Amino acid sequence: MSTALPLIAYEHVGKSFDGGRVKAVDDVTLEVAEGEFLAIVGGSGSGKTTLLRLANRLIEADSGLIRVEGEDVRAVDPIGLRRRIGYVFQSGGLFPHMSVADNIGITPKLLGTRANEISARVDELLDLVRLDRGQHRDRFPHELSGGQRQRVGVARALSAKPRIVLMDEPFGALDPLTRDALGDDFRALHERLGLTTVMITHDMTEAVLLADRVAVMRAGRLLAEGTPAELAKSHDPYVGELMGTPRRQAARLAELLSRDGAA
Repeated sequence: MSTALPLIAYEHVGKSFDGGRVKAVDDVTLEVAEGEFLAIVGGSGSGKTTLLRLANRLIEADSGLIRVEGEDVRAVDPIGLRRRIGYVFQSGGLFPHMSVADNIGITPKLLGTRANEISARVDELLDLVRLDRGQHRDRFPHELSGGQRQRVGVARALSAKPRIVLMDEPFGALDPLTRDALGDDFRALHERLGLTTVMITHDMTEAVLLADRVAVMRAGRLLAEGTPAELAKSHDPYVGELMGTPRRQAARLAELLSRDGAA
C-alpha cells in the first residue's frame, strides 16, 4: 500500500452559515490521492460546493483541518493558493470584457510570466481543449457557444500548470451532446497531464462515467465514498437511490431502442 500523502485532505471539517443555523459541511473527513479523479455527488444543499470552495479558501472553514499538497491551507496566502489550483466554474466564469486569449492568460500574467511565454501557452491550451486558434483567440465570451466558453474555462484553469483542478458543476448547463464530448475530453486531459481532479456534480451517471471514485453528500454529511462498484454495494438508502439512477436510465433506453427496433 502506498504511503504517499493525499494531495487534498479534509479532517473533521465543518462550515456553517446564517449565524450557525445552517450547517453546510458537518464533520467531513475525506482524502483525494494524487492523480485521482474524484466526483462529489449530492442534491442541492448537500454541501458539496461548499466543501469544494473550502479547499482553495474561497470560503473559510469554521472547524477542522484542510491540507493541500501537505500544507495547512490556513497557513498559506489564499491568493497564492488559488493561483496554483485550477478552478472551473459552471458557467465558465469568464471575464466578459476580455478576449479568449486574455482570459486564458490572466493567471500567468498575474504570476509575472513574460508576454511571449503567455502567448505560447495560450496557443498550446487552445490546441489542448480543441479550439481553433485563428477562430477563437481574439473572440469575446459573448461570441462563443456554451461549450466553447467551458473549453476556455478549462484552458484558463490549466494556464498556470496546476497539479490540482477543482470543477463546480462544469458541464451541467450544456446540451447533452456537448456535455458528453467535453466530459470525455476533460477525462483525457486529466490522464494526459497527470492532474488531480475534484468535480462537483448532481448527476450520478456523469460521476460514474468520469470519476475513479465517488463521494456522496447529503445535508452536509459525507454518507459514503468509493469506486462505483463499491458504492453499488452500499446499504444506505440514499446512496442506493442515486446508484439506481444510471441503471434505470440504461434499462429504459434499452427498452425503448428494442421497442423501436421491433416496430
